[in-house]
Amino acid sequence: MRGVNKVILIGHLGKDPEMRSFEGGGMVCNFSLATSEVFKDKMGNKQERTEWHNIVIWGTLADIAQKYLRKGAPVYLEGKIQTRSWDDKETSQKKYITEIRVDNMQMLGGKDGASNAGGGYQNNNQSSTSSSAPAESMMSNDGPADDLPF
Repeated sequence: MRGVNKVILIGHLGKDPEMRSFEGGGMVCNFSLATSEVFKDKMGNKQERTEWHNIVIWGTLADIAQKYLRKGAPVYLEGKIQTRSWDDKETSQKKYITEIRVDNMQMLGGKDGASNAGGGYQNNNQSSTSSSAPAESMMSNDGPADDLPF
C-alpha cells in the first residue's frame, strides 16, 4: 500500500523570498510561511496560535514566487513534507530541517490585499504553467466561502 504525502497551506509570508541559482540553471526559492488558528481555551478566552513553515520552491515556479511574493502576502500552497539532514561543521552534529516542497501555488489577494490576483501556478518537471482552475473553483459551491473549515 502506498502512502500519501500531501500538504495544503494558506498563510502569509514571514519574509521576502530568497532566491538562489545553480550552475546548471536550476533555481530554488525559500521563505517562511505563517498559518494561524483561533480557538477558545478551557476558560473560554480567545487564543491565537501561529505555526511557522519552511517553504522550498524549485524551478520556474521559484522565479515566479521571487518576482511576485512579498513579506505579508497571502498565498495558497500545495506540496509535500520533506525532512533533510546535514552534518554541522562547527558542532560535528547531525542537523535536521523539515520543509514544505511546493509544486502548486495560488497568489491570494491583489494589490494591497484586494481580490484574487489570478496567479495560479504549478511546477511540472521544473516548468511552470498557469493553473486551469483558480482557487475558488477548488471550493465547494454548496455555500459561501465563510463556511470553510479553516
